[in-house]
Amino acid sequence: MELSLILLKQVIIMLILVGIGALCYKVKLISKEGNKSLTNLVLYVANPMLIITSYQQDFSYYLLKGLGLTFVLSAVGFAAFGLFARVFIRKGSDAVIERLNATYSNCGFMGIPLALALFKTEGVFYVTAVNTAFNIIIWTFGVYSVTKDKSFISIKKILTNPTIAATVLGFALFVLKINIPEIIFTPCNYIASVVTPLAMTVAGVTIAQNNILKAFLNVRIYLVCAIKLVIVPALLAILFAVVPDINSTAVTTALLCLSCPSATIATMFAIRFNKSAGYSAQIFGATTILAVISLPLVIGLYTFLNSVL
Repeated sequence: MELSLILLKQVIIMLILVGIGALCYKVKLISKEGNKSLTNLVLYVANPMLIITSYQQDFSYYLLKGLGLTFVLSAVGFAAFGLFARVFIRKGSDAVIERLNATYSNCGFMGIPLALALFKTEGVFYVTAVNTAFNIIIWTFGVYSVTKDKSFISIKKILTNPTIAATVLGFALFVLKINIPEIIFTPCNYIASVVTPLAMTVAGVTIAQNNILKAFLNVRIYLVCAIKLVIVPALLAILFAVVPDINSTAVTTALLCLSCPSATIATMFAIRFNKSAGYSAQIFGATTILAVISLPLVIGLYTFLNSVL
């Protein structure tokens, strides 16, 4: 339960950062265009730096096995979310967007800073495996579920994604036991340290652009939230608790990332493919706020079951 309390504290801190981002938008300190620039800074600079620096650890087969375990558990988890979304969200003009938000988690923007807070760089190390699984699935099954057109499936998007590129580089340095010189590592580490405040500020600005109160008056959004934050994460917590205790940090990190709120890319897809972007942003906002309650409970359930099974 100690881990759950630590997570609760971190999620509340992040929610405060989200609130600061929303306030900055409301008082016009950050515009929509400015938020796009901040998003690009996080996606293309800060996040990759954090990933690369997290791989600067002494090579060990224990960490390597943990990385592989995290990838497998993440793939299983996303498949479970997709199955439940398909079964329970069938009808409605926005069913596609609802399923997308119910399936894919904010494992980058929120998963990385949370894992960093709980498990330091080792946590971020394992998050890279989750993000790899996420990007492979979202740019294949995810994009096809929205477009129903195989031509939009992009292997190039997977290979050129900054997260994947940083993961490949970081993994190569890790396996080859190459240490980045301190004069280069230090500025990279400085940039990596801004991931949490910037990512949450971006989330706050995104939420502030939509009527979040309206989201909580929509019954269908509660169905999406139930699948994304409660039902599937609870089932995965039970499943992961019976996984042989090879690396509890890796398993916890995988569950944490999978249980995060809806992915920001769901709204990006809605914009790109002319779906209900405003509605998608409302779901993103609702799941982000409710995750303050759900995330600590899910991790608490896992740690309890892991201790008794």
